[in-house]
Amino acid sequence: MRTAMITGATSGIGEATARRFGALGYRLILTGRRSHRLEAVKRSIESENHNEILALAFDIRERSAVEAAVAGLPAGWRKIDILVNNAGLAAGLEHIDQGDPDDWDRMIDTNVKGLLYITRQVAPLMIAAGGGHIVNIGSIAGRETYENGAAYCASKHAVNALSQGMRIDFLRHGIKVSQIRPGMVNTEFSTVRFHGDKERADAVYDGVTPLTGDDIARVIEWIVTLPPHININDIEVMPDRQADAFYTNRDR
Repeated sequence: MRTAMITGATSGIGEATARRFGALGYRLILTGRRSHRLEAVKRSIESENHNEILALAFDIRERSAVEAAVAGLPAGWRKIDILVNNAGLAAGLEHIDQGDPDDWDRMIDTNVKGLLYITRQVAPLMIAAGGGHIVNIGSIAGRETYENGAAYCASKHAVNALSQGMRIDFLRHGIKVSQIRPGMVNTEFSTVRFHGDKERADAVYDGVTPLTGDDIARVIEWIVTLPPHININDIEVMPDRQADAFYTNRDR
C-alpha cells in the first residue's frame, strides 16, 4: 500500500488531491496549519474510503515544527512513497515600491523555504526506502513575470529551479521529481492574495471557467500512477480560455 504526504491539505488542490488519493486506497499523511479544518478533511476521507490517515497540524514556515513533525512519525509511517509539495500562496498585488514586506516574507517563507524544509526531512526517508516521487505545485508565474506580481513570481521561479535541481540531485536515488504549473485555478488563492476581499477575488474569474482544485488533482493522480519508468518532469495546465499569464478570452 502506498503512502502519500500532502502539504496544504486543508483546502483547494491539496484537499482535492487527498480525496483522490484516498479513493485510490493510499495511506495519507495530511499537513496544514488549520487543525480544525485538517481534522474535518481527515474524517471525511476516512468515512468515504476507510483509509489510514495521519493528520499533522503545523506551519510549514517553521523549520523546527517541520523537523519535529517528520521526526515524530510512527515507525509504520516512515516509508513515504509520494510527497506532494502543495502548500503555497500569493499575498498582495502591488508594484514593488508599494508592496508589503510582510507579504513578501509570507510568500517566500511558505512557497520556497517551506518546500525546502519538508523536502529536506522527507527525502532521506525516500532514499533509505530506495525511491519515491516528489510532486511540486508551481505556477505559470514560475515561467512568466507580470505587473504587480514580482515577489510572487520570484517565489514560483524558485520552485521551478528547485524542481529542476531536485530532479538532478535525486536521480541516482531513484526518486522521481515532477512539477505542475497551473494557470487560473479557483480555490482560496485569490481570496488569500487579496487579504479576504472576496468580491475582488471573484472578479479574477469573471467571464471564464477556471480550473478547479480537483482538475489539478486529476493531473497529479495521472502523474503518480504512470508506469514506474515514466517521469513527467514538468507540465503546464490552464483553462481553455487562458493562453498565458497575460491573455485570457473572457465573455463580456
